[in-house]
Amino acid sequence: MSQMQDKMAALLAPISPDVFEFEDQSHLHAGHAGNKGGGHYAVLIVSEAFEGMNRVARQRKVQELLAELFTSKQIHALSVVARTPNEYFH
Repeated sequence: MSQMQDKMAALLAPISPDVFEFEDQSHLHAGHAGNKGGGHYAVLIVSEAFEGMNRVARQRKVQELLAELFTSKQIHALSVVARTPNEYFH
């Protein structure tokens, strides 16, 4: 596990993810205009905490939990797929 993956996993612990998949996509954005630090990441999170939430609410919940990584500019961009166990496993 990378250091960033460990940080994200710890911050997401309150929603007890059943699945947490992490991909560092920073290398795909090297040299792009506007890329002034912070990584580009994609995550898949499966959690019962998303039950009853629409897609936007799920995104907001993840951003809320990871807020310190955005404000400290450790994350520049984050692609999130957030599913309930029923959506993911069935």
